[in-house]
Amino acid sequence: MAVRKLKPVTPGQRHKIIGAFDVITTSTPEKSLLAPLKKSGGRNSDGKMTMRYLGGGHKQRYRIIDFLRNKDGMEATVKSIEYDPNRTARIALVVYEDGEKKYIIAPNGLQVGQKIKSGEGVAPEVGNTLFLSNIPLGTIIHNIELHPGKGGALARSAGSYAQLTSRDGKYAIVKLPSGESRMILTTCRATIGTVSNADHSLEISGKAGRKRWLGRRPRVRGVVMNPVDHPMGGGEGRASGGHPRSRNGVPAKGYKTRARKKVSNKYIVEKRKK
Repeated sequence: MAVRKLKPVTPGQRHKIIGAFDVITTSTPEKSLLAPLKKSGGRNSDGKMTMRYLGGGHKQRYRIIDFLRNKDGMEATVKSIEYDPNRTARIALVVYEDGEKKYIIAPNGLQVGQKIKSGEGVAPEVGNTLFLSNIPLGTIIHNIELHPGKGGALARSAGSYAQLTSRDGKYAIVKLPSGESRMILTTCRATIGTVSNADHSLEISGKAGRKRWLGRRPRVRGVVMNPVDHPMGGGEGRASGGHPRSRNGVPAKGYKTRARKKVSNKYIVEKRKK
């Protein structure tokens, strides 16, 4: 995994830093694992714009990812490492012994031809999926389930990982990418390793057009709007007025929005770093 800084031949390449596709082994996705992906352009069912600054972008097809990893005891072989336009991480096409093909989130270091497995009694090696009760303490994990059998929900983006720190009865304590330590049932599954494409955070688009290809339209700052459009708008000249807040008046910069009586509060051992 690496990034490429181009020699600027055009203005759009001057600050451009993009990911190197050196680990990707094919540019053709598996047809049976594709699904149509409809874009809303930020409009709801009435055609009213409810999310601003969305629209356009290149046509994409969704890759059906196996977040469950519940084919226990059956070995799978990695056939290819692929690019996925719908996520920051790379994905891997695996073929099971019975011939079934599935996409998984590719962990860092996964190689074509490598064998992976899931279930009880599986070795805690990169790409294998185990129950939290079977994973050695201190192991780096990703694609962690929050509820048994619902599929991985935590630590799925490029370069992210969590760490299994301890176990207490039927709960495992996992330190999440945010710094939060949380109790998760030991019957939940997790995959060993760090998510691939860790250098994604170093990428720079270089030009507005690349953002448009991703379906992101120009974003307008609140301070340059009129008072009717934004709480921070208005004023003579280049005045940036008022306390930082959203268009609906919700304060930013440190204002806590988490519900105090949220059900999951009792599972949080240590809050995320401020």
